[in-house]
Amino acid sequence: MKNIYKKAAFLLALGLTFASCENYLDDVPKGSKSPTTLADYEAFLRDEYTNHRVNIIGASLLLNDQYATLATLSSDRLTNANYMWDENADRIALKVSDETTFYASYQGISTFNLLIESVLNSTKATEEEKRVVWAEAKVLRAMNYFNLVNFYADTYVASTAATKLSVPLITSANINAPSKQVTIQELYDFILNDVKEALPYLPKVSQTALHPNLGTGYAFYSRVYLQMNNYTEALKYADLALAENNKLYDWVGYYNTNKAIIDVPNSYTATTSPMGFNYVENYNYRHGITNNLSTENSIPVERAQRFETGDARFISRWKIYTVGAETYYRRTLSGFFNLGGITTVEIYLIKAECLARAGQISDALGVLNTVRKTRILPASYQDISTTDQATALRAIYRTKNNELVNTLIPFADARRLNAEGVYKVSFTKTANGNTYTLSSDSHLWTMPFPQGATQNPGNGTITQNVDK
Repeated sequence: MKNIYKKAAFLLALGLTFASCENYLDDVPKGSKSPTTLADYEAFLRDEYTNHRVNIIGASLLLNDQYATLATLSSDRLTNANYMWDENADRIALKVSDETTFYASYQGISTFNLLIESVLNSTKATEEEKRVVWAEAKVLRAMNYFNLVNFYADTYVASTAATKLSVPLITSANINAPSKQVTIQELYDFILNDVKEALPYLPKVSQTALHPNLGTGYAFYSRVYLQMNNYTEALKYADLALAENNKLYDWVGYYNTNKAIIDVPNSYTATTSPMGFNYVENYNYRHGITNNLSTENSIPVERAQRFETGDARFISRWKIYTVGAETYYRRTLSGFFNLGGITTVEIYLIKAECLARAGQISDALGVLNTVRKTRILPASYQDISTTDQATALRAIYRTKNNELVNTLIPFADARRLNAEGVYKVSFTKTANGNTYTLSSDSHLWTMPFPQGATQNPGNGTITQNVDK
């Protein structure tokens, strides 16, 4: 694929020679280094910007989880199509340039393929140490494929997964590696098998926040099984993940510590994001839309209204702001944001949904309220209490969408629920006197491949999964 060629050129520029590459790469340029030791290979897992980018901006715009300015909507037709839910827009034609979501994901996959292929033959390490890095690369590769299939293909439905196409599957770092656009079922089977093979070798404690540990493996398994509507397995692995890490961050405490800054009217002085590498909720850390030390996305007024009253996490992150004709909630945190990895709060809420699906409503709400107590200010807090399954599930979904805003998960969940047909997700808004709607069965829920991929598919072919 095109990105593999890009990556090969980049690596050549660094003078790196990989065991899986062609013979013409065998001669290492003078002054350059060929990776041979385990430390050489493991360093790729620490390449944060290149191999841990999880850009899902199209999904975030579709959900209106981030604010798009009037200037952006006027100048960027693709952003306008997603943000304003334009059913008539030809998004395929509008994707005339490379898309980070696609290329960064496959760039990471190329690196992880290299490690999986080569690290077991590395030097200066025990077999056990080499197998750990091999397993970590397996999990990260599986995570990238999960993101891709839940962005560019239809959501998983057991009755159709074996007949619908997903994304190209590449398992080699060789720049001439063949690719096959496999079915959704084949890709999910591949993802599950990667994690299954990795689990026995994942360490309980990570080398860094970028390295998946055993808790990450269990948590990701839970995420995948939930997306497949397998609530029994999702609950099983949620419990295993929470046995490894069940910490929740005290956002009420964060607000109380910083309220002298947060509560100043019309002041947008930033406080420091706690959601970085040392966030207690992390299983593993990966960048999302925000790639560097900076502030996160602002959000629309309509989106802000879906947070609970007294949500300290919301109050600490955004504040209403008006400039000219535009009003939105401006970001007020500065720092790092784990929007691409996995955190404990997601797993708590997966567990809550699985319990509710099994009819264990009281237990499900106990899990949900455990999360909410660390988020909702005491003056506004009340336990959610109901015996109705639908009411409980909607409360769980509301909290989960708010907790994981600007990650892929609300998008993936909405697609899953729309396919199920019971708890459908749709949106309506008014702008400039017009009403806009994103229906639950809209084709906009599946993103088209960028033209660069379909026109330059490398050693394979790519068929679009949407008509426009």
